[in-house]
Amino acid sequence: MSDKRHVTVIGAGIVGICAAAFLQQEGFAVTVIDHQEPGRGTSFGNAGSVSPSAVMPVALPGMLRKVPSWLMDPLGPLTIRWSYLPIVTPWLIRFLSHANRAEAGRVAAAMRSLMVSVFDDYAAILDHGEFGNLIRRDGCLYVYESRAELEAARWTIDLRRRLGAEMQEIGGSEIFQLEPALSRHFQLGIFAPENGRTVDPYQLVRAIANRVRMYGGEILEAEVHDVEIGPEGPAALITSAGRLPVDRLVLAAGAWSGRLARKLGASVPLETQRGYHVTFPDPQIEVRRTVMWNRRSVFVNPMQPGLRIAGTVELAGLKAAPNYARADRLAEIAKQMFPDLNTASPSKWMGHRPCLPDSLPVIDRSPRFGNVFFAFGHQHVGICSGAPTGRQIARLVAGKPATIDLSPFSVGRFRNGVASHR
Repeated sequence: MSDKRHVTVIGAGIVGICAAAFLQQEGFAVTVIDHQEPGRGTSFGNAGSVSPSAVMPVALPGMLRKVPSWLMDPLGPLTIRWSYLPIVTPWLIRFLSHANRAEAGRVAAAMRSLMVSVFDDYAAILDHGEFGNLIRRDGCLYVYESRAELEAARWTIDLRRRLGAEMQEIGGSEIFQLEPALSRHFQLGIFAPENGRTVDPYQLVRAIANRVRMYGGEILEAEVHDVEIGPEGPAALITSAGRLPVDRLVLAAGAWSGRLARKLGASVPLETQRGYHVTFPDPQIEVRRTVMWNRRSVFVNPMQPGLRIAGTVELAGLKAAPNYARADRLAEIAKQMFPDLNTASPSKWMGHRPCLPDSLPVIDRSPRFGNVFFAFGHQHVGICSGAPTGRQIARLVAGKPATIDLSPFSVGRFRNGVASHR
């Protein structure tokens, strides 16, 4: 691949595929490589939110005092495999160090700048019919059981408002006009009308991947084992399908990016926050939009495959087998939210959310190699930030200025950010 207008993208999830699509718009030929077909990884099981107000970091003020009760609660939003605790403890300490108001405000402002254009960015890489079929902009409803519960979230609501998000407080009657199937124990709500959803994240990735192919892009299904470093930087990928020469390289491999990032010039504290979902193919109730139960940190989204309930965080690394009891817990929570829900024949899933301690992704050039670019670490908002990240990465590769301040997303923000490739 001696063509200097060629870019290889490692990763065929939502971030990698969007990067490939925008790179083509910048005039580059692209090859995307992943060990499975586009959208079959973490993007497949996404909760489906397309929300420019989903800007809050995972580590929120006051989290530290809540962690012990969460770990004791079988329905709680966080669990840690005890065998993994010695491994994850340094990362967890660093993660919790960001759980304060100053950091939350900094992260939220950066994420808002990235994601505020999300609908326009998807529209730029989907034709009108695909966009209308796959993406809805019908708002998101956050529900609370009491005034005290809502007031506990007031600071985050007000922060999002200050950043430009519309957050409308509504009462019980308005909640049930929006979502009649909800349990009557929800007393208050926040309606975010600018937010939306995808009806199928897997099909969203596939649709963009098909457009990449239509415009001449190549998508290879192979595993990347190593990177061959030449005198001027990466020269080839060593893959299960053989040696693949490269010119420019974008690393967008999600939770699997850490090992290759080290080889490509940066050591990053990347961890997987494993998430679960359960999808009911015949819910026999109508849910009209994304609904989040704030206290349980659970999202419910009506999709083409059925009603999806997604959430929780499990810290157990990349290799541990799924614990589908976590999905069963989500089903219990869904039944509490929607008492008439038909829970027959559920499908269950687990995936790896790529998370950095400050909840910000890396969107940057490698500090060691000028032809290498990083786009990973999008935690719980991969669909929300996939197209915006793709646009910014394509501009970086093309030598154009970003349309937002990318300094919060710099790989250099990590101590010892430069690593030897040996």
